[in-house]
Amino acid sequence: MGTMIRTFFRHIWESIKSIKRNGWMSFASISAVTITLLLVGVFLAVVLNVTKLAEDIANNVNVTVFVETSTEEADVDKVGKELEELSHVDKVKFSSRDEQLQNLIKTYGDAFNLFDGDNNPLRDAYIVSADSPDKVKDVQKQAEKIPNVEQADYGGDFSDKVFKISDGVRKWGLVGTIVLLFVAIFLISNTIRITIMTRKREIQIMRLVGAKNGYIRWPFFLEGAWVGLLGAIIPTLAMIFGYEKVFTIFNRDLMKTGYSLMAPADLVPQVIIVMIVMGVIIGSVGSILSMRRFLKI
Repeated sequence: MGTMIRTFFRHIWESIKSIKRNGWMSFASISAVTITLLLVGVFLAVVLNVTKLAEDIANNVNVTVFVETSTEEADVDKVGKELEELSHVDKVKFSSRDEQLQNLIKTYGDAFNLFDGDNNPLRDAYIVSADSPDKVKDVQKQAEKIPNVEQADYGGDFSDKVFKISDGVRKWGLVGTIVLLFVAIFLISNTIRITIMTRKREIQIMRLVGAKNGYIRWPFFLEGAWVGLLGAIIPTLAMIFGYEKVFTIFNRDLMKTGYSLMAPADLVPQVIIVMIVMGVIIGSVGSILSMRRFLKI
């Protein structure tokens, strides 16, 4: 057990010395990881925020059911009861035409006072909340079939566009991240391969004295992990300080609409962990791929 521990620490020391000895090559590998993880961090921040905004909007999408103008008060109440009995309905709130007019006056000024009383062109309405965002359309279609309902609307075009954009960002963000990872692994494996070629004679001597593949591979594997870890330093700092500034600038205006970006305390730790893990993995995988050719005899 003691021998294994000493060997492991010897491999760690050898990997550190190798990085220092191959300065420019190591710098090239670390730079490749840094650029990749910076882009991955930006992709992840965008994808997570767009997903959050889409979910917030989806959770706030309600169906507005307008009652026909000539409907008697008893029938208006009946429409409300029938809406409550529809499947996937969570909550039903009544909004009279007078309440809607008062909201317009508060929002846009006294110019709408001329529509007060019998001149009010607005209609009584029910605000219906679905129990799930993906059931909003079903509720809207059911509501339109109720007698004395003139129109049921959920802001379909806008909501559909938001959901479509969200799906597109998630899909292409994932594709872009995977492409970046493959590029980084390719660059790192080639860079480490060049390093290994300069040490080809050393590897041959180790094999001649009976060193096993695992013993030879470990220093290079750890070297790749160090490259990935060092390459994650700048992206980590950029995420810690950069996202907080972005959040401060954009969230102030966004909160006026009732929505917000992910708080730095919620997003930054997640992204940092992902970047560090990905950095170590792509560095190690790149090193393993570059070693395969030289260990085949």
